[in-house]
Parts: sequence; C-alpha cells; structure tokens
Amino acid sequence: MIANLQYGWTLFVNPIKDAFGWERSAIQVAFTIFVVTETWLVPVEGYLVDRFGPRPVTIGGGLLVGISWVMNSFADSLSMFYIAAAVGGVGAGAVYGTCVGNALKWFPDRRGLAAGVTAMGFGAGSAMTVVPIASMIKNSGYQDAFLYFGLGQGIVVFILGWFLTQPHHVHVVHHVVDATVDAIKDAVTPIIRKHDFTPSQMLVTPAFWVLYLMFVMMAAGGLMATAQLGPIAKDFGIADTPVTLIGFTLPALTFALSIDRVLNGVTRPFFGWVSDKIGRENTMFVAFALEGVGILMLSQFGHDPVMFVILTGLVFFAWGEIYSLFPATCGDTYGSRYAASNAGLLYTAKGTAALLIPYSSILAAQGGWHSVFWVSAVLNLVAAGLALFVLKPLRRKMATKSV
Repeated sequence: MIANLQYGWTLFVNPIKDAFGWERSAIQVAFTIFVVTETWLVPVEGYLVDRFGPRPVTIGGGLLVGISWVMNSFADSLSMFYIAAAVGGVGAGAVYGTCVGNALKWFPDRRGLAAGVTAMGFGAGSAMTVVPIASMIKNSGYQDAFLYFGLGQGIVVFILGWFLTQPHHVHVVHHVVDATVDAIKDAVTPIIRKHDFTPSQMLVTPAFWVLYLMFVMMAAGGLMATAQLGPIAKDFGIADTPVTLIGFTLPALTFALSIDRVLNGVTRPFFGWVSDKIGRENTMFVAFALEGVGILMLSQFGHDPVMFVILTGLVFFAWGEIYSLFPATCGDTYGSRYAASNAGLLYTAKGTAALLIPYSSILAAQGGWHSVFWVSAVLNLVAAGLALFVLKPLRRKMATKSV
C-alpha cells in the first residue's frame, strides 16, 4: 500500500506539468526527495524497530503516507509538492524498512525468500492500482487520485500495523555447524558467527561498502526507468498506442506499467529463493547482467509499442530482485539481532542513487534517451562483475575467519 508514490509517480508527472507549466526536471525533484527521505531515515526507523518493535513504527508510517497524498491533492506550488514528498518518504520508509527487517529476523535460514516475499508487496502491490489511478487521473484529475487513493492506503496500513510482531527469540541456524572450512567458504546458508554485528561494527567492514556501491549502481538504473517511463513513452510517440498481448488490449504505457509492477514483484521472491539455493553472489551476477542486456535492448527496440511493453517487463523483472538480494545478503553476513538497523543502513544506497535521477533528464535533453539507457546498462554490468569477483571473495574470507 505504500509503493504507489514511487511506482505510480510517473503517471502524475505530465498532468502536473500540464496544470502548472513547470519543467519536468523541477517536478522530478519531488520524486528525488521522496526516495531520499524514504531511504536515508530507514536506519533510524530500524533502530526504533529493534528497540520498540514493529507495531508503533508501522502505524506512524501509515498515517504519514496518507497525509502526504492528501497534501499532494491540494498542492499548488513546487515547495508544497516537495514537503509532501518528504512526509510520504518518511512514512513509506518506516513501513518498508520495518516489514523487511522483521522478515529477516523471523526467517534467518530462508532470508532470500522471506525478504523477497515481503518486498514483493512493494512491487506487485502497486500493480493493482496502476490502471485505477490512471483512469481516475484521466476522468477526475490527478488531485482526486492523490486524495482518494492516499486516504485508502493510509487507512489500510494503519489497521494492518496493529497485527505486526517480532520473534521473541533470535533463531540460531545450525545448517553448517559440522561442515569443513572449505565447505563453509561456499555455503549458501547464513554465515555462522559468535556474535551479531552492530551497525558501527558493520560499517568498518569492506564487504558492506562493496554491497553499498553495488546497490547504488543497480538502484540508479532502475529508478531512472520507474521515474521516467512515462516521459520516455511519450517522447517515443507510443504512450497511447494500443497494444494487444495475452488477450488484453491497453495503451502501451498503461500496459507496460501494469505488467512491470507484476514482474517487479514476482522477481523478488523468485530470485530470493534462487539465491537461497545457489548463493547470493551467483544470483546477483545473473540478474544484474540480465538487467544490463535488457536495458540495451530497450534502447534499440523500444520504439515499437509491443517491444516496449515486453522489454520494460524484462528490465523490471531483472531489477526488482535487488530488494530481496541485498537485505538477505546483509542479514547473512551481519546477523539477526540488528537486522533492521543494518539492512536500513544498506537501504540508504537507494537514496544515494535517487540523487542521480534529475541528471537523467539533463542527460536525455543533451543526448537523448539512448544515452540514459547506455549509462544505466553499464552501471548494471559493472555491478554484476563486482558481485562475482569482489563481493564473493570478501564474504568467503569473512566466513573463514568466523570458523
């Protein structure tokens, strides 16, 4: 219920531009503010979860989400949109960080799948509302869409927050206790260690900063796509072109957004489950490389409306898994006790990546969308290489020291 301001934002950009005449780059600053406040405050919210439990943090987050959407419905200045984005970011981060961190605590031996299923709600949950939001914007205006969907989402999160709890005991994983040192080097189960890393202890390990850099690279490319998909489709001249696939006919942009949200959700538990089986870094390499190739193909063939829908689906499928793989890897490496705080610190990489989003508009204005695609693809391919050839040896070394 908190994902629509990120994944549905692209539907609001052009209507806001038409209503006030502001530049897209100025409007997109609100998106950047939302992502920054959503991510950079998660460590604080994670600390509150570790200290007081998930319930009060989630309830407060739900209230802030609803308030931010109501503010957007009445905003008549860029500064008001910016303030609303900050309020919504704090609320969304509180809900998202709490739920993912709690999943890492409850299921330490299946962290990839658990984080993936939880994060799936953030991706696929918005798929149910993309078409209704687009329809309401068209028929009633973007203000009504902000107002009514915002109130509905805030109320749902507020109610469900009362049902959250955290495990009373820290689970100990015994899968590899009797294994040899060499076996543990290649183990895909969580690393066994004598203590859990505090956030300050985690920050001085090289593996964390490699993870952080990879997260920034991957998040930047995906956020460029989610924030700019509407303008890209419009500039390609295919946004309203009817596309028929799997028995449905919808405008290309609406079709792409609907399929993308589903695939962006499904990929999280799928690749999380795969990483539980074959290892985090191996899965990262495959998914990140697929993302890079998909973006290059979108650059070449995206002017065709059918290919635009298919290839954006591939791009989102290969991108969404970062929200299961990175927190699961963090939990494996640094333990369960401070999982919410530690995963929150790593999640700030998404906020760092969001700072690059306005530059995509500038880059597009100077070199066209193809230049944006190429930069994004290179970031993804470099991250794939880092996973296999840098992160994997570092984590093996940590596992050996642990033994």
